[in-house]
Amino acid sequence: MANWTNAKLCDVANLILGAILFVSPWTFGFDAGTVSTNAYITGIAIAILAIAALAAFAVWEEWLNLVVGLWALVSPWVLGFQGTTAMTVHVVIGAAVAILAAIELWMMSQIPPRLTTGR
Repeated sequence: MANWTNAKLCDVANLILGAILFVSPWTFGFDAGTVSTNAYITGIAIAILAIAALAAFAVWEEWLNLVVGLWALVSPWVLGFQGTTAMTVHVVIGAAVAILAAIELWMMSQIPPRLTTGR
């Protein structure tokens, strides 16, 4: 039971991180265009995956969260906005989301979940 509570805390943390990334262009004044669009889309993806994980459990959600977190982590170099506040925000949130997803995947490997939607 404690593992499921910890997993829910990770999902809530991911939801908060997704929301922070989504509002970061307004909060930190990112340049309009690719940087802001990436923050909006990535933030929404993280939040939707967190909500889905809270509503009904599936292992693929955690793998997608890991991929989206890694995208947020590397996107400053791929999209070319290094050395900005946007880079810092993306790297910090991307690393946090990827680490939380990895923790959840590790917890699932220790005690495999039931195939039902109840947590």
